[in-house]
Amino acid sequence: MSEQTLAAAPGTATPEQLEYLLRLGDNALILGQRLSEWCGHAPVLEEDMALANMALDLVGQARLLLTHAGQSEGRGRDEDQLAFLRVERDYRNVTLVELPNGDFGRSVVRNFLFSAFQVLLYGRLSSSADAGLAAIAAKSLKEARYHMSHAAEWTIRLGDGTAVSHDKAQAALDYLWPYTAELFAASPADDAVAAAGIGPAWSELEAEWEDLVLPVLAEATLTVPARVPFKTYGKFGRHSEHMGHLLATMQYMQRTYPGAQW
Repeated sequence: MSEQTLAAAPGTATPEQLEYLLRLGDNALILGQRLSEWCGHAPVLEEDMALANMALDLVGQARLLLTHAGQSEGRGRDEDQLAFLRVERDYRNVTLVELPNGDFGRSVVRNFLFSAFQVLLYGRLSSSADAGLAAIAAKSLKEARYHMSHAAEWTIRLGDGTAVSHDKAQAALDYLWPYTAELFAASPADDAVAAAGIGPAWSELEAEWEDLVLPVLAEATLTVPARVPFKTYGKFGRHSEHMGHLLATMQYMQRTYPGAQW
């Protein structure tokens, strides 16, 4: 993908469009950071490599999206500044991706729930009126499809496996399911972006997302929890207690050695 493809006229993004772009980039960045924590710790070598490679895919998506956001913003902030030099409240990722990994089953189920959402989102964004965003989405869609396929296979294997693996997969789903409601919460930024033809309002994707995830969960013999009033607001900058600890690790080098170059 060429720099020309990604180029955006400086300062052309509205505040709503910039928030939308940052949300896309931050979701990929933070989940990539979480998955990277599995390097050297996965239960088998094959999954150690798979999770590390998926983390690299997500960080690659984040680089493209945050670069595009910085260009569209027109304030001279590059991908590194956006990734490492913002304060917690300025990140727009959903709470689901910042939660600690937990056991392997929890990470697998989270990957499935979120990558299914990414598949739908990137599919819609591939026809965005923002040509640079459309190019990024088309590239990222291929990766998201693999992530979803990998996680779906493992979700079924664990859920329909032994009594122990089933119980752990069910516990993971019970824990994670309430956080998925945030994906589809209404947002004024979404409405503005959708009106401009740049991307879908996330609330529009809920029915399609359920059509993707519910058959897999049924095959995994997992019971989908009922929706509850509990809500999270990470995409509005109100994060869980876990986010600060994650950023302390992720931002350490940049904040300790400002402007350092390799």
